[in-house]
Amino acid sequence: MQSVRTMMDELDVVEDGHRASRQQVACFQPGSTGPITHLLDGHVEWDRRAQSACPSLGASRESEQCVVILHAKVAQKSYGNEKRFFCPPPCVYISGHAWRLMQDCLTAGSGGLCGYMCVDTSAQTHGDAFKLTFDLLTDRRMFACAKSLFISDQDKRKHFRLLLQIFMASRQEVGSFHSRLIKVISKPSQKRQSMKNADLCISACSRVALFNRLRSQTVSTRYLAVEGGAFIASARQWTAFTITLVEEPRSDRGHFALSEGFVCYGSVVQLVCTESGITLPPMVIRKVNKQHAILEVDEPVSQLHKCAFEFRDKPQAYLCLSNDAIVVHQATSGVRDPNRVVLNDGACWTIIGVEVVDFTFNQEAASVQTPVSPFPVVSSLEINGGGHVAMLELVGENFGPHLKVCFGNIEAETMFKCPKSLLCVVPDISAFSVGWQRRCSMLTVPVSLLRVDGVLYRTSFTFTYTPELQAPPAALRTAGITRDRVGEAEQEEDVLLESIHQEFTRANFHLFMQT
Repeated sequence: MQSVRTMMDELDVVEDGHRASRQQVACFQPGSTGPITHLLDGHVEWDRRAQSACPSLGASRESEQCVVILHAKVAQKSYGNEKRFFCPPPCVYISGHAWRLMQDCLTAGSGGLCGYMCVDTSAQTHGDAFKLTFDLLTDRRMFACAKSLFISDQDKRKHFRLLLQIFMASRQEVGSFHSRLIKVISKPSQKRQSMKNADLCISACSRVALFNRLRSQTVSTRYLAVEGGAFIASARQWTAFTITLVEEPRSDRGHFALSEGFVCYGSVVQLVCTESGITLPPMVIRKVNKQHAILEVDEPVSQLHKCAFEFRDKPQAYLCLSNDAIVVHQATSGVRDPNRVVLNDGACWTIIGVEVVDFTFNQEAASVQTPVSPFPVVSSLEINGGGHVAMLELVGENFGPHLKVCFGNIEAETMFKCPKSLLCVVPDISAFSVGWQRRCSMLTVPVSLLRVDGVLYRTSFTFTYTPELQAPPAALRTAGITRDRVGEAEQEEDVLLESIHQEFTRANFHLFMQT
């Protein structure tokens, strides 16, 4: 057998973290073409990419607290006394320097964290939940996983959420956090999937996890993971990968183009670590049946299907695990059927779609005693108007009248419409920059939500101000307009526009409140 890293060197595969990160961003935003714009006429777009260089509201990035939940998109229902534990198990990562400061405020330095995770139901008790034990990782994050969660046949729901509750050692509640919706299935479908069951198909540029179960024994389950820049097989931690379709033929430079749609057997794919950007070489995904890779199958890949990954540039070389290492397995063709390849147990993987849910917030010491939940979640932005008059609607859940919308470090006039909608007036660009009328570059600021007690909720959205077009100085000189006259005219126009903007937005905003 051959190590994956050695083979990647032979295949001349790019492992540069920066390039992989750019590819990863492109995968996550297949439908995004640009940022939401305040001053751009007739064209409105939005951008979900986080901008770490943007100003923050009253707090630095060092004081942020982050909770990340990783979980599968589907779960098999348990029947009778059987317990089909969720696989891969839901995982929780906690990071941020502010957690230690928070512990000091509550427990004088002797505190810790504990958590409970359960299936979200109307009756929630700690007795029905899995108690999480957090371990400190080498990268200073805290990690825990819920290995024994399941959903019984008494629960008739087709979808459910996981509920995570985090407490300090002093029993002070930090908050409650929900996963995304999880679809309940009875068993993996072996039939060819149609558009009617599109939610069971694996889409290109979606997140997936891979696990291997030797001899079908639960205790021997290993998950494909990335640790220290290398691919490993872990018995506890698993990594979310972005699965991308690679278009053929390849270009002369060795770069690949991404395509959209469902992942089908026989397609060339790449797995990109969503956290580090490290990528495996291009591989052909094959369907597995009774420890054989079937070559002539082109149906869509479905949830919990068994599959194998053949390296594109090295025929019959498959991604495989050996103990805790990821290696390359050289398979052999079937004796009776040349369209079947004999595999060993380590080369047979189970694929499943996964979600990564991020909760990032800043909590001041004065508000530590109050839980951060319910945590507001922004799913989309809709802008009304443009130019000097623009209003922004935030669509999501868990909104309330106690929240204000913030653009960078500027609070916006906000109106609560309903628990799924907030409306605000877009601040003028002059609130961010001196001499804004002469600004020639775009300005991007993060969109956040501020609770009345000082808790700041980060969102994944940013807002971009685009400068208006002005006549060049040469054209002004040709028209006989001097610089002083231009400055006086600009100043008078700015004052007039500012007064009109304030009056119009105030009237427009109160009109929305009345309706």
